[in-house]
Amino acid sequence: MATGRKTADTRLSEDEARLAKMLRAVGNPTRFQIVKALSEQPDWTCGDIVARTVLAQSTVSQHLKVLREAGLIQCDADGATTCYRIDPNGVRWLRLQIQQWLPGCCTPSRRRQRTARRRAG
Repeated sequence: MATGRKTADTRLSEDEARLAKMLRAVGNPTRFQIVKALSEQPDWTCGDIVARTVLAQSTVSQHLKVLREAGLIQCDADGATTCYRIDPNGVRWLRLQIQQWLPGCCTPSRRRQRTARRRAG
């Protein structure tokens, strides 16, 4: 259904689409907390995560699937048990992409550097 509004070109490169998928995945508060927990203690099972939340096992499983498909976590099956951990390659890639996407956001501007020097001096 057309809204009559003009929209920006939404075609993304493969890397941009991957970045958007990762950002959507961690943009959910529950998934953000799961990533944080896995970064602090790797090799959790779905049951470990369920025991630390108020969520049903099926809900946690769905969140883990989204994170895995986004390339943020890995899983290893050992019989009936599946352990989850951060995917270091995926997280490194995400960090690099954000640095390339927003190259000037994390470095002080010349104006801010001058202001800081004046305040310090």
